[in-house]
Amino acid sequence: MAEGSNKTEYPTTTKGMRMGTDPNSRITELLTKWDDFQLFQLTKFYWDRLEQAIEEGVDGVSSLITYEKIFNGKEHRKVTELTDKGNRADSSKLLLSLVMEKGSRARRVMWESFVKVHHGVPKLDKIIKEIQELGSDRFDYMNIGRGLSEVPSHLKDVQQKHKEILRLQTETLRVNTILIKEKVKIFQLIDQYAELTIISNVRDRTLVEHELLARGRDHEEWREKHLRRELEKIRTDQLFQSSFSLRKSKSGSSAAVSGVPGIGKTTMVQKIVYDWATGKIYPEIQFVFSFKFRDLNNINCRMNLRNLILFFYPYFGNVLGEVWKNPEGLLFIFDGLDEFKYRIDFADNRRNTEPQFMCTDPECWCEVSDIVYSLIQHKLLPGCSVLVTSRPTALHLLEKAEISVWAEILGFVGDERKEYFNKFFEDQAVSAAVFKHVEENEILYTMCYNPSYCWILGLALGPFFTQRNRKHQQVPKTITQLYSYYIYNILKNHGREIESPRDVFLKLGEMAFTGVSEKKIVFRNGDLIQYNLQPSQFLSGFLMELLERDDSIQSVVYTFPHLTIQEFVAALAQFLTPGSKDIQKLLSEADSEEDGRFEIFLRFVAGLSSPQSARPLEEFLSPFLHQTTCRVIDWVKEKVKGQIGNIATETSKRNLLNTFHYLFESQNKALAQATVGSVERLEFEGFRLTPIDCAVLSHVLGLCDTIKHLNLFGCYIQCEGLQRLEHVLYKCQKLRLISNNLGDSGVKLLSAALRNPGCKIQELDLRNNNLTDSCTKDFASVISTNQSLTDLDLGVNPLGDSGVKLLSVALRNSGCKIQRLGLEDNKLTDSCAEDLASVFNRSLTDLDLGDNNLGDSGVKRLSVALRGPDCKIQELDLSGNRLTDSCAEDLASALSTNRSLTDLTLGANSFTDQSVPALRRLILTCRTLSLIELRDNRFSRNGENQLKSLQGTRSGLSVKM
Repeated sequence: MAEGSNKTEYPTTTKGMRMGTDPNSRITELLTKWDDFQLFQLTKFYWDRLEQAIEEGVDGVSSLITYEKIFNGKEHRKVTELTDKGNRADSSKLLLSLVMEKGSRARRVMWESFVKVHHGVPKLDKIIKEIQELGSDRFDYMNIGRGLSEVPSHLKDVQQKHKEILRLQTETLRVNTILIKEKVKIFQLIDQYAELTIISNVRDRTLVEHELLARGRDHEEWREKHLRRELEKIRTDQLFQSSFSLRKSKSGSSAAVSGVPGIGKTTMVQKIVYDWATGKIYPEIQFVFSFKFRDLNNINCRMNLRNLILFFYPYFGNVLGEVWKNPEGLLFIFDGLDEFKYRIDFADNRRNTEPQFMCTDPECWCEVSDIVYSLIQHKLLPGCSVLVTSRPTALHLLEKAEISVWAEILGFVGDERKEYFNKFFEDQAVSAAVFKHVEENEILYTMCYNPSYCWILGLALGPFFTQRNRKHQQVPKTITQLYSYYIYNILKNHGREIESPRDVFLKLGEMAFTGVSEKKIVFRNGDLIQYNLQPSQFLSGFLMELLERDDSIQSVVYTFPHLTIQEFVAALAQFLTPGSKDIQKLLSEADSEEDGRFEIFLRFVAGLSSPQSARPLEEFLSPFLHQTTCRVIDWVKEKVKGQIGNIATETSKRNLLNTFHYLFESQNKALAQATVGSVERLEFEGFRLTPIDCAVLSHVLGLCDTIKHLNLFGCYIQCEGLQRLEHVLYKCQKLRLISNNLGDSGVKLLSAALRNPGCKIQELDLRNNNLTDSCTKDFASVISTNQSLTDLDLGVNPLGDSGVKLLSVALRNSGCKIQRLGLEDNKLTDSCAEDLASVFNRSLTDLDLGDNNLGDSGVKRLSVALRGPDCKIQELDLSGNRLTDSCAEDLASALSTNRSLTDLTLGANSFTDQSVPALRRLILTCRTLSLIELRDNRFSRNGENQLKSLQGTRSGLSVKM
């Protein structure tokens, strides 16, 4: 930024920041009241969060600190140089370190600077509001932990034993390999654990959860931008006893961590327990008790907290009474709220008033759900800490709970996914080859934010890059193909262990389908027996690869390794079912469910109708039923035809998009061309599209040669989504990409489409896409030679004068075909007026310059061009340009000889009655003018009437006031 190199002046504002102006605000009073030591405490307490929080505003904060003569010019430049290079994290760390070195006055000036800029820096604003909310009580909270008593000597032995047992339970990570020789690999947790990005709030607690649907839209570019600006990262050691936790010591603290299936919630819990047991985190916590909700499901009798702990940790014996005496030193962890079969209603007031629901004593007998409720709400052992993990769909249960910290696991961001594959494969050459393939396949790459998907990708793709006889052109590119090869590898390694794998898959698939229908992911021995699957079959490695068995407690439970594997097996069973099952009825019924539970199942069914997906499985399961495959294809065909013209509502757009996913998974070119081959118009306006959606849309457009109009207005596809569509956009004639946050990098992609020799794009609308002057060089090089583009709208983008100067050079090129150009609200001034005037005698006929700052001087320069005999401008919008009476004569004089202008918009300016004579002369002498717009100026009633009276003096003339 400019201020980084400014040696003498230090601005008091920075772009994107609004200065706090209220000197009597709560925070200003607090800063005045607090002494130097308290500010020192405050800074240290918030240190980690401040490093993140000021990244977006570090240059402005540094300017203010320098203005107060805390930093010298050299120190300020050092801070801002790092920002200019994109190293904002290092810049903020340097600023904080410099301030701490300089002592008390520097800290006070820094906090005063934070107050001035916090409104424009979201993370900093959050911290300031927290401090205002708690005021001086904040210091009471900051001292929590210092006064905690040590573990009494008679508890030290049991604590040491507890830590040792937990360490042994958590130090290794079991990873299934689906190989015969080494079915399960055992890794040291610290060697295999890949760090996840966790944010300190939950983005949308009501989001319909499905891991293939829910998070693609928040992908790389979105995440990186928002992690930098708004989303605060939180470490697992900050969930309690940190600045993120707002509760005071007396009541204790509860944290809720959300994440989609397979994102790593349980592994995160394992790492927290391991780190505590080995003394790395939470030294103030004396005992950690960790429970899985799926284990608690098996307790079907009344229970008290004492017996609950002894059930899982029997070695505590008679010492629990001593443990209760210091609840502040206890941490309870409950993993997997979504798997708990008993509903916990935190909004139910009966729990606070009726004795049978109240649990306020560790010896009190009640339901397990009451114990969990009472711990979270701090009614039982007040002062203790509680951690709950859950999928997003169960978070609504905690809306009324006493939760201090809400957090969400985003999964892998950036290079974290590459790190996972490097740890997954011992051979780094294989790791690099697999990751390269994943990176090149937009659908597979988008899945990689989730560790479970990375695991499935590693298992399914690894053999293609390690076995010489596998052909690389067969490497999976759809999700169905990927899962098909995942199952194929299991069959290849374990298929001989059972007589009829087809029969087992059919039974397992029926159970899986029931689970999908009922949103059930945990199965018991009774479920297996119901579907004629004998629990004893788990002696074979075959079934162990399809279901994970958990017998850590008295009752055995089974789960598929991942929800999507359950859905795939459910879909596979439809092609193995003998007899005359009405598959089309089943698909229609599944499709009618509006909560999304069958969306991935249906995609798998469509995908399994493809020979590429079916062939590897048929090698072990015998051929799929041909009749079923044909009926699935017919169902998809009718589904697409029924949706293609029905896109009026958000639901109908979602349904159409789902049918496109079916087409993509089916990889059936004939089917796609029969259904979408002749489509001329596709509209998804206002419907948010994920990168995977864009990849699927690209596939469909690639098979459609008649597409004319593609409307993606407000779909928020960003540069990542545009990248997926880049190769097919040239086929469209009219392209609406308004409000997609494409940025300058997006224009580079569009430029490639415009350079395509077969480009048909005639109209391109890029309004409100955060484009700057940096992108105009790319545009200029394209529009000077492109032979199809005639209508280009770049409105509501901060192109500035420098950007328009570059565009003007291209517009003057004889090869340029642009007729209509939208430059509304482009931050233009009179500096670019000369350049704009130079293109009036070219192909340009319609120019929108509304809502800029050309002023009278700018319009006077344009007027010279309007007077020229070769001027071709027919429609000109100059509304909202701060025009006054000073330019009215120039306009009137210029247009008296103009023979091209038909529409002139001068609304929202500052013309008064003084301009009326000139404007009347303009209207009367410009014989081609058919419409003049003069609304929202400063005319009197009389002035308006004088101008209105000219309407009708010439055939077709309209004067709008």
